[in-house]
Order: sequence, then C-alpha cells, then structure tokens
Amino acid sequence: MRKVASGYSAVCMAMALLLHGPTAAAHADDGPCAETILAIVAHPDDELFFAPALAAKVRGGASVQIIYATRGDAGPGVSSYARGEELARARSLEAECASAALGLLEPAFFEFGDGALNQYVRADNPGSGGNLRTAIGNLLDAARPDLVISWGPDGGYGHADHRLVSAIVTQLVQAKPAPERPVLVYTGIADGTLPPVPEMQVWATTAPDLLDHKIAYDAADLAKAHAAAGCHATQFDERTRAGLMPLFDQSIWKGAVPFRTAFPSKNAQ
Repeated sequence: MRKVASGYSAVCMAMALLLHGPTAAAHADDGPCAETILAIVAHPDDELFFAPALAAKVRGGASVQIIYATRGDAGPGVSSYARGEELARARSLEAECASAALGLLEPAFFEFGDGALNQYVRADNPGSGGNLRTAIGNLLDAARPDLVISWGPDGGYGHADHRLVSAIVTQLVQAKPAPERPVLVYTGIADGTLPPVPEMQVWATTAPDLLDHKIAYDAADLAKAHAAAGCHATQFDERTRAGLMPLFDQSIWKGAVPFRTAFPSKNAQ
C-alpha cells in the first residue's frame, strides 16, 4: 500500500492556542496544520459520487487522499478486460488519473479482492496483508485525519463491498476517544433528488434533514470532477463519462455535495 497522508491539525490548533494565543490558533490551518481528509471507499470510481467536494477542499488548502479497499479487479464495466490483474492495473491507473484531476494526493490501495471483502472481515489473510479492519485501523492511527468520508450503511445501491467498508470505518471511528476521533461523514442522496435515470432508481436516498454536512463547490471544482469522471474509461462509456457530473450537479448536488454526519454533536463543525 502506498504511503498515506499524515495530519495533525487538531494537535496544531491546541499547540498554537497554548503557545501563542487565539490569533495564532485562528491561523493554525496554514501550512503543515492544514485539514487532513481521507476518503475511504471500496473501488476506483467510488469517489465520483462526491468528487467536487474533494476538489473544493483541496482548493481551500486541505490535504486530501482517497484510500481504496480494492483495485477493482472484478468489475469489468464497459471494458473488454477479463477479471483479474490486467483489469486491476487499468483501474488503478484510472484512480491515479482521477486523483490527479481533482488535485489530490496520490491514492492508496489495500489490494483486497474486489467483490470478496467479506472474506477479509474476521480472519487474517497473510497473502493479502491481513484483514480489512486491521488495515483501516492502522491507516486511521497513522494518518490521524480530521475528516473521513465513506459510504453510508446503504452502500449507495446496496453493494456489499460498500456496506462493509462503511461498517468497518464506522466501527473504528466510534471506538476512538473524543480528542482523537475524526469527523465521519457518509455520502448521501437527498430523498426527491434522484435523477430520472432508470439505472439509478435502485439507489438509496436519505431524509434531507439528516444531510447535515454540505461541502460547496464552484465551477472550477465541478470541471475537475468532470475530468476525473473522464478517467474511468473501463467503467463508463464516453457518453456516460461526459454526462455524469452535469447530471449530479443539476439534480443531486446543486452547488453543494450533501453528507450525513455519522456521530453528530453540538461541537461538530
């Protein structure tokens, strides 16, 4: 797995306040104390469902990285690749292309089996680097992110890999003591905003009042998301790649990508 970003903005804020007072603390997000964000998902292309938000965060000075549980070796999409290493290699390159388009850090991969994450939930599998819980737990301990983005319990459209990643991320974040606990948000679609696309009618929606965390984006962020969608040529045909971001922008997002906070509190930002 490639190196993950390491963030200490909460520590920086506390130290700045202690040593230099409120004025310095107000600027503790500059430089090495910038907000650190991890998007932990299952497959290359999962990031497209909140891509403009990632670009917007980078524009605001955050350090953002996507972590993929798999390299997508089982999802042929619209490609002629057989399932296996050749497809995984192609999708990994597409993921790297998408992160570059969004201005993110280089993505990292756990390299567990696509469509088989259930095999890595309990028992260690030495040939694949251990189990999913251990891998994500080590990641969170090393990176100490401020914000974690993942699938919600619905897995978007019920995908088992999406659900497992969500459940394990949630399990690990909820176990952390408050000073070390990142904000965890789930990507979501407000009820009533699903576009009139037959293939999307199986997607889960969320009551709008629960979508309490929104990340606004501008035209430049959306253009970067559009470029990221263009990277995933194995998964979507050219027409779909061209239309995906405009469709989501006009129907679901409308200028701000909605998320649901996993553990709301009166102190949540």
